[in-house]
Amino acid sequence: MRLSRYFMPILKENPKEAEIVSHRLMLRTGMIRQQSQGIYSWLPLGKRVLDKVNAIIREEQNRAGAIELSMPTLQSAELWQESGRYEDYGKEMLRIRDRQDRPMLYGPTNEEMITDIFRSSVKSYKSLPLNLYHIQLKFRDEIRPRFGTMRSREFLMKDAYSFDLNQADAIHSYNKMFVAYLRTFDRLGLRAIPMRADTGPIGGNHSHEFIILADTGESEVYCHKSFVDFDIPAADTDFDSVDGLQSVFDKWTSVYAATSEMHDEAAFDAIGENDRLSARGIEVGHIFYFGTKYSEPMGAKVQGPDGKEHLVHMGSYGIGPTRLVPAIIEASHDENGIIWPASVAPFDAVVINMKPGDEGCDTTCDRLYVALQNAGKDVLYDDTDDRAGTKFATADLIGVPVQVIAGPRGVAAGEVELKDRKTGARETLTIEAAINKLTA
Repeated sequence: MRLSRYFMPILKENPKEAEIVSHRLMLRTGMIRQQSQGIYSWLPLGKRVLDKVNAIIREEQNRAGAIELSMPTLQSAELWQESGRYEDYGKEMLRIRDRQDRPMLYGPTNEEMITDIFRSSVKSYKSLPLNLYHIQLKFRDEIRPRFGTMRSREFLMKDAYSFDLNQADAIHSYNKMFVAYLRTFDRLGLRAIPMRADTGPIGGNHSHEFIILADTGESEVYCHKSFVDFDIPAADTDFDSVDGLQSVFDKWTSVYAATSEMHDEAAFDAIGENDRLSARGIEVGHIFYFGTKYSEPMGAKVQGPDGKEHLVHMGSYGIGPTRLVPAIIEASHDENGIIWPASVAPFDAVVINMKPGDEGCDTTCDRLYVALQNAGKDVLYDDTDDRAGTKFATADLIGVPVQVIAGPRGVAAGEVELKDRKTGARETLTIEAAINKLTA
């Protein structure tokens, strides 16, 4: 992508309305634009990051055996009345009526709808276990949306829903998602700590929030410092192994970790002073097991091996991609801008032409651009007429992992400079060596 033809509305000054680093940088880099209170458009640079976040989420959900579908954003109020949640959910639910005066709502979550889909289609235990997920826009009318897409009213959510014959099977499904979440956040460059949590309006009695530590976190969290040394489950994890997944769950819940709602001061004080960690945290995922909370009022049953009907046991599992993007920025930035993990960077490299119009610079940059693209790399080519300082500032601001700098002197010597955005390390290589390194 040539920067001269790209839509990336960079802001030179920090927006006054942005209270935290991620909101500031997302506005300054032209990743997002606010349309109304708590509602944002995702502009091309932000959309590229969001798509890469979603791709990793999908890969790990699929690896764990979940199956993707798509449900509508607007839902009939009848399903929520059937479950008993329509009145209980509160003012965060946006309630509307269609032209036939039928009560509808802009879905804040999908437990009712997925239960309705399940009960109309699945009749036998032989179809279990089943986990269905989608990535879809949700709306919750937050009283105080803030921090950009960290806490917005309209947001993207990956929500998965598991169905099992009994509690033991449902706990295994829960553990599958527990492990999938550990892998997902690790691939996004985050160390997420699973913490016992309140179930809130979703309901149920078994729940964990996945928290990353950040000064701008919304709530206080308490945990044992040993979490930083725990190993992330490998890509070849056997998700059918009940004992294997349970051992991972047991390991990651073997030491104290809790949100403020579930905090036990006495248990926390029992930890050695050097091993205690109290900090602010950002929730990036939340998983629930809630048994028959929805299957019972909505009649979601299957015939068991005994020939009798059994209420299915359910769980739900959420990740907010539009919340994850600012969380990654909060965890990875410096005074010059964003430092993207390679897995979600909008571009793998930026080729900076220091003197557009110079035959040597143009030829070299075109060669680099084509070679990287042919190798399957996402490349941004800064072919603008901006001054060198502006080009370097833009490259640092948007956080692309590698900068390839081509100036007249270097090109004349058959060389370019590579800069690592994260470390600041620079090296001069021949053009051929630079291509080989970047396409390896």
